[in-house]
Amino acid sequence: MRILLTGGGTGGHFFPIVAVIRALKKMAESEKFVEMELVYLSDSPYDLGILKEEGVEFISVPAGKIRRYFSLFNFTDLFKTAWGIIRAIIYVFGKMPDVIFAKGGYASFPALIAARLFKIPVIIHESDSAPGRVNRWAGSFAKRIAISFPESAKYFPSSKTALIGNPVRERILGGNIEEARSIFGYEDVPTVLVLGGSQGSAKLNDILIDILPEILKEAKIIHQCGKNNFDDVSKRISVVLGQNQFKNRYKLFAFLDENILRSAVLVSNLIVSRAGAGAIYEIAAWGKPSLLIPLHNSAQDHQRQNAYAYARAGGAALVVEEENLAPNLLLAEIRKLLSDKPRLERMARAASNFAKIDAAEILARQIILLALEHVR
Repeated sequence: MRILLTGGGTGGHFFPIVAVIRALKKMAESEKFVEMELVYLSDSPYDLGILKEEGVEFISVPAGKIRRYFSLFNFTDLFKTAWGIIRAIIYVFGKMPDVIFAKGGYASFPALIAARLFKIPVIIHESDSAPGRVNRWAGSFAKRIAISFPESAKYFPSSKTALIGNPVRERILGGNIEEARSIFGYEDVPTVLVLGGSQGSAKLNDILIDILPEILKEAKIIHQCGKNNFDDVSKRISVVLGQNQFKNRYKLFAFLDENILRSAVLVSNLIVSRAGAGAIYEIAAWGKPSLLIPLHNSAQDHQRQNAYAYARAGGAALVVEEENLAPNLLLAEIRKLLSDKPRLERMARAASNFAKIDAAEILARQIILLALEHVR
């Protein structure tokens, strides 16, 4: 059985695919499939180490974006996409996968063109409440469509669409509180985990640095700033916190791997995050209250729509729009939430009620069923 997975561009696409890959392998082992070949086709591997660890072959196929604003890259990316389509067609013709799972995004377009040409069954997953253009198009010929938010159902045929949530990696769940405290230390003050998305957020980093001298008087901060921002943030922190008596309450990371992230969540009372679907479903799976700051220029305004869709579902999150974000506002909202324990408990319960932690298993089951139908 040969399964081709495609998508990419950001951790929001890649990590749910990793969750599905692990669910597929677990299912193959439990149901004694003789052979399952997994291939990831995208313009970038995002994290080649994880793919190698999971035994997934990476096939590089270029793909270009179509931006909604003027850019010379819109012209050059047309050629990149055309070359990617040719590469994908050649690969799919040579290997003939039994099923293609597409997570959406521009990187999945070449593989989906090849799937359409060779009538390979396709299952797509849409993470956001406002679907991207590639998934809207693929929804017309996909055999199965999985969605994360009920708000996106209206864009797809109801007969083949199911609300299942967003795949979440099992390895970031659970954990041991003693181990977590040994990593981050223990002090009788609340802890705030700040996540700027898989690539970090320069604006969130800037504002957090501004309020650090004040917030550290009453809370610990664990901060994922993004690999590209780490050097800059580290230098500025060394100046801002210099002789600050509470500087040991601040823990900076370029990126939190699965083990450290799991421990960071365990010791945290509140999560401040962007509002990608992956982030929201991870926060829900952790059952943690959150303060969400949607990226103001996200494609189709999907982060803003995700954030409000999540907040409406029982009040699991407080949403602060990026246009309104200022140091004094962020400081005030964090203080207000941390001082209101009944509200934090209500938000945590709402988050747990929203979570759908079996999305990866549901997708893996459907992918295997489609592949078996194709084989027969």
